[in-house]
Amino acid sequence: MTDSTGEKELAVALFYDEENAPRVTAKGHGEIARRILAAAEENGIPLEEDPELAALLAQIPLGDEIPEALYRAVAEVIAFAYIVAGRFPPGYTPE
Repeated sequence: MTDSTGEKELAVALFYDEENAPRVTAKGHGEIARRILAAAEENGIPLEEDPELAALLAQIPLGDEIPEALYRAVAEVIAFAYIVAGRFPPGYTPE
């Protein structure tokens, strides 16, 4: 997730293993944000631009699971990533 507001860039990376709540695995501003984004692009990881969600996720300590209050918003991001990658969650049959 990215937040490009003026010169202040923010990127937050999540890890989701399909069994546990997603975890914050990387976050940073400026040069660190650019490195996170470059690593994602190099590895074919879909990017979602949501400044408000990125700002909330950046407050979570590295390695921690996202709080339940953010489940729905993060689930939408994960669904987007699945669709972009041509994948679907277990048990989902596309129409």
